[in-house]
Amino acid sequence: MANALVSALINLGGCSQGDTLERVSGPTMGSSYTVQYVRTAQGPTPERVRQEVQSVLEGIDKRFSTYRSDSLTETFNRLPANSCQVMPAEVLGLVRVGEQLSQQSDGAFDLTVEPLLDLWGFGPQSRREKVPDAQALASTRQRVGHGHLRIVGEQLCKDAAVQIDFNSIAAGHAVDLLVERLDALGVADLLVEVTGELKAVGRKPDGSHWKVALELPRDDRQIAQQIVAVDGYGVSTSGDYRNYFEENGQRYSHTFDARQGKPVQHELAAVTVFARSALKADGYSTLLLILGPQQGWDFALKHEIAAVFVTRVGDGFVSRSTPAFAQVVKN
Repeated sequence: MANALVSALINLGGCSQGDTLERVSGPTMGSSYTVQYVRTAQGPTPERVRQEVQSVLEGIDKRFSTYRSDSLTETFNRLPANSCQVMPAEVLGLVRVGEQLSQQSDGAFDLTVEPLLDLWGFGPQSRREKVPDAQALASTRQRVGHGHLRIVGEQLCKDAAVQIDFNSIAAGHAVDLLVERLDALGVADLLVEVTGELKAVGRKPDGSHWKVALELPRDDRQIAQQIVAVDGYGVSTSGDYRNYFEENGQRYSHTFDARQGKPVQHELAAVTVFARSALKADGYSTLLLILGPQQGWDFALKHEIAAVFVTRVGDGFVSRSTPAFAQVVKN
């Protein structure tokens, strides 16, 4: 999952008669979620909203969690090579999203990196953070690669003992599902955030836009770099500034290039992506961070992705944004 470098800003102002700002929050996916929405006289009760939100998130957990042994993902991960498992269309859909991102990045982005995460100390089965020896790395890399997966009808199959980790896109998917579910209930104005991924639709009770703050990647405190009004966009930031370890003076983050089998080694600290789909924003923010400051920038320009890149330069940071991002801000 991405590191949160965006935060929602709420200024109530004067509310329309009968409309109030409600808030639902709690733990999920090893982190937390927050749903803020405008409650109208015709809309659902706060309790109904809470029940629907929890239902969606519990379903996500049962299908995609790598930290509960009974999830569909972990059941599949325990299967040996040359095995298949029937999966819901939702799971197969995210596998296809991962395949597309893998193809677009020439294999740098990959959903099957969980064995590498465990080996380096970042995964659910890891014991401690360390740089693995060459033999262990070579052995583990044989169990990594999206090409080992295939979809046969309603089944997900593998020809090697690969393990899937949906954390790079599951939270964005959860945000999209929540927005869709609440819209069906009649909630038209809302801001949904799950583990740092978010999407805002409509307006606040006073008629103003929802706003998010883009922050510099600092460990010690939050520093707002830019404040952006958002309506109809998902927002995701991926960064290496929190989940990392150092060994012999070298920094190793939890962001992996599947082609190399190890953490990325470049000066790109964080990438924020705006997209109509939170799932798309989530996946592309990770992909761009993996590709790095130049390859990622070229990719974003080619695919017209609205993105902000934050690169380490000396003891500070330098930011630059794509033309597509400038258009989002303008609109």
